[in-house]
Amino acid sequence: MNPYHPGAGVTPMVLAGRDADIAAFDSLIVRAKRYFPVNPIVFSGLRGVGKTVLLNRLRGMADHHQFHSIQFEAKAGKAGATAAKRELARGFFQISAPYRRRAATDTVKQMLGTVSSFSVSLGLEGFSFGLENESLRGASGLLEMDLQEVIEDISLALRREHSALVIFIDEMQELEAELLESLLTVQHYAMQRQLPFYIIGAGLPNLPVKLAASRSYAERLFEYRVIGKLDDSAARESLVGPANKMGQVFTEDALEHLTAEAGNYPFFLQVFGSAIWTVATASPFTVENAHAAKVLGRAQLDSGFFPARWERATPAEREYLRAMAMDGDEGSRSAAIARALGKTPQGLAPVRASLIAKGIIYSPLHGRVAFTVPGMSSFIERQRQLLED
Repeated sequence: MNPYHPGAGVTPMVLAGRDADIAAFDSLIVRAKRYFPVNPIVFSGLRGVGKTVLLNRLRGMADHHQFHSIQFEAKAGKAGATAAKRELARGFFQISAPYRRRAATDTVKQMLGTVSSFSVSLGLEGFSFGLENESLRGASGLLEMDLQEVIEDISLALRREHSALVIFIDEMQELEAELLESLLTVQHYAMQRQLPFYIIGAGLPNLPVKLAASRSYAERLFEYRVIGKLDDSAARESLVGPANKMGQVFTEDALEHLTAEAGNYPFFLQVFGSAIWTVATASPFTVENAHAAKVLGRAQLDSGFFPARWERATPAEREYLRAMAMDGDEGSRSAAIARALGKTPQGLAPVRASLIAKGIIYSPLHGRVAFTVPGMSSFIERQRQLLED
């Protein structure tokens, strides 16, 4: 009966502290239905702060309002780009399929033909309505042009029903450059022509910088919202709410101890909440239970969450990470790391690039790096102490 659910993208029993972000998307829905201008939204933050959970909640809202949505997680590399394009083609096909019975209208007929042509232009089979597309829209073989035409035709059909097309993209910073640039271009085009098409993205803190580097107007294209650790009230609610639903309570000391240990980060709150549920034998949960939960929760993190990243690093990369850890979780200057290791920044550039590619660190600003997960520096310090012991 444990009401806490630590996991990747697993929705907690109580989703606390995200009311403003949910309200922002609710406003988008209301304005889209009325053809009012509204910016799409990009969420950015470290891993473990609940970006995927939030995207899932927003997609549920979109579905409730009978908007049509596509959701996928971007992955790096050529295989990731192919998978993303396949998800888009499949999504376009599924959205368009129910309209086949109304293919007599010009708008719907054009949409069905363009969706079919778009799939063919990507070399994908099985996503065709078997209709001739006399205009050859979506069939140029140029991704940006074809994507614009297929999204435009779908959006025009949906606008008649006060509906919209929404694409939810998790790990958006991993999108392959051509696809990212094409999606930004199409979003810009859609806003200029008041088409009901919106990208809702989520990714690491460097995502806004990457979008702006891809298309200069991207900094004005989206509403950017930072998803960070919870405030004290929301952090407490993340622990108290699920327990109360199960008829259990915390003492004040226990609650303060666990929120401090979790640093108000949503994933860590679920880990330590689950741990205290495991170790406590009665309610209210005491500070002694909280101390035991701290030991259990930290052991679980140190055997799974943190090692999943640490073990992907090579020996040279681990030396780089150890040097970073000396600065804590706030980030480090690349030049300072090079000095600490007795090397030049240029000599460490391949190591830095590899760690970024593996998703262990990111570059928040030019010449700086930081860990993608909170608490990584403390874990590295604990590893160092274990080796010394």
